[in-house]
Amino acid sequence: MAGRTRGRENNTLNGKGNGVAKGRASRSTSRKRSTKKTKVAAKEEGVALEGLELPKMNEDPYEDVRERMEELAASSAENPPPEYDITWFAAFTTYLGYAVLIAFGRVRDFFGLTLSLGSRYVSPATRAGCAPLLQLRENFYNRRLYHRIQDCFNRPVGGGIGARCRMNVVERVSLDGNKSMVFANQTTHDLPNFTPGPYNTLDPSTGNLLRKSLNLGSYNYLGFADDWNTTCKEDVVGALEGWGVSNGGCRVEYGTTDKHRELEKLVADFLGKEDSLVLNMGFNTNATTIPALVSRGDLIVSDTLNHTSIVNGARASGAAIRTFKHNNASDLEEVIKEAIVLGQPRTHRPWRKIIVMVEGIYSMEGEYCNLKMIKDVCKKYKVYLYLDEAHSIGAMGPTGRGCCEYAGVDTADVDVLMGTFTKSFGGMGGYIAADKATIDYLRTKCAGSIFHNSLSPVVCQQILTSFRVIMGLDGTDIGARKLRALRDNSNYMRMRLTDMGLHVLGNYDSPIMPVMLYNPTKIAAFSRECFKRGLAVVVVGFPAVPILMSRARLCISAGHTRKDLDDALVKIEEVADICKIRYGWSSFG
Repeated sequence: MAGRTRGRENNTLNGKGNGVAKGRASRSTSRKRSTKKTKVAAKEEGVALEGLELPKMNEDPYEDVRERMEELAASSAENPPPEYDITWFAAFTTYLGYAVLIAFGRVRDFFGLTLSLGSRYVSPATRAGCAPLLQLRENFYNRRLYHRIQDCFNRPVGGGIGARCRMNVVERVSLDGNKSMVFANQTTHDLPNFTPGPYNTLDPSTGNLLRKSLNLGSYNYLGFADDWNTTCKEDVVGALEGWGVSNGGCRVEYGTTDKHRELEKLVADFLGKEDSLVLNMGFNTNATTIPALVSRGDLIVSDTLNHTSIVNGARASGAAIRTFKHNNASDLEEVIKEAIVLGQPRTHRPWRKIIVMVEGIYSMEGEYCNLKMIKDVCKKYKVYLYLDEAHSIGAMGPTGRGCCEYAGVDTADVDVLMGTFTKSFGGMGGYIAADKATIDYLRTKCAGSIFHNSLSPVVCQQILTSFRVIMGLDGTDIGARKLRALRDNSNYMRMRLTDMGLHVLGNYDSPIMPVMLYNPTKIAAFSRECFKRGLAVVVVGFPAVPILMSRARLCISAGHTRKDLDDALVKIEEVADICKIRYGWSSFG
């Protein structure tokens, strides 16, 4: 029965025959840019990159802690990451905090409506005969909980988003109790809810106040945002002059250029696949590809912690969905065996095909996939494997080839590889890499290809140049130094945060470090205290994570130096004492 889950007689993943892309068009490049020999020579001689302080291959800024870091990384690779249970005190205060917020919010809504007190949170009047767009009960969470701390989210940036302190975050204040935010300037900065500090500066072009911050929140894993002027600018500006910003069409009409073809070939070669398809949004790569691959009569077996883009794509596909315990190959095997034995609901016919979906690095957990064991289960039962490498491609493995390289799994054993160019490549968009028959089919069936505007050729060039740096095709060792710096910075930061007594999720060698806050009041407290000290961090609460699992998510970059991280650790330790989040030492934090 297992053999019948693979699809149709052509034994390709789409199971619907090969598609022929129609209407694809390309134009010749007006010129090809290559890095000047003088620039290559300068880099090879060790000249510092503008905005980035990468250690040379013979330098080791972590020499004093190298042995311990490598021991911890080796142990993490062989054992599952630590699992932390929320303390009884944190659980009690979390539920109490939500109960108080909800109770007071409901009471204020009631009196605001019945006594006509003119609450600023009452839904605005609608046109006669029309129902209100938003009911009070529908946007209660937004009004009564999120608005109280919205200054911690959606912070605008006034300039580049590099890892170093040159990142400027625009200061904001609220004139209506945090319902809305306005930019702080010389006339609003003296309000009671504005906290000036030594990191403030004035933007001469806008008059807005900026706060110089160390970036601990962006997906700038390999630091291309920091050294862009040196590594990528010349090629990207050349593409802008030659191609313009946009093609003004989708991939199957006039949105395909030879830049797209060049990038697709490079991605396929980099991953050891026959072909690839590049799309202009990472989220949509999953959300539009999955419905093209599976439909009614198929079964998706998904990790319980998969990204929302996978969840949305699975739901839109019409396929049946089963979940297995996070990263648990044994539970996956049980789910697959049951699916094969029982077949489809009611009819008990065998599934047309079964596809298992996992991620390389889970973005809210900082864990990497148990890929080798999951791959073995998929091969045993002849089901397909779909791997989302949004956070792992370019950031894992000795040469940046992602989770497959890191776990020692041949990419031929993964049927579909998905990834994004947003994190490690300093660009945008995503890719699907698979056998040629599957990619040809997706070109004419995937909504992201046939309806969505194509990836900008300028962005294609950014990604191409980044790939060449990573692969060493630029004639330098910058790519290798970036990969080593990212791994070392990540492991050092994780080690030091754990030594503080913080609950830090995930594995060593992962650049994502979720620090558990638990209590919702600590979301705002941690973010605001870090911001006062010139640290730009990301905090996450319900509904993005379970109600008890609020956290701060730190993202480390090759652009950070040890001095940057040491300075940040001193400040985080101060904030940890203020917010009482040392749960590794005490139940009370």
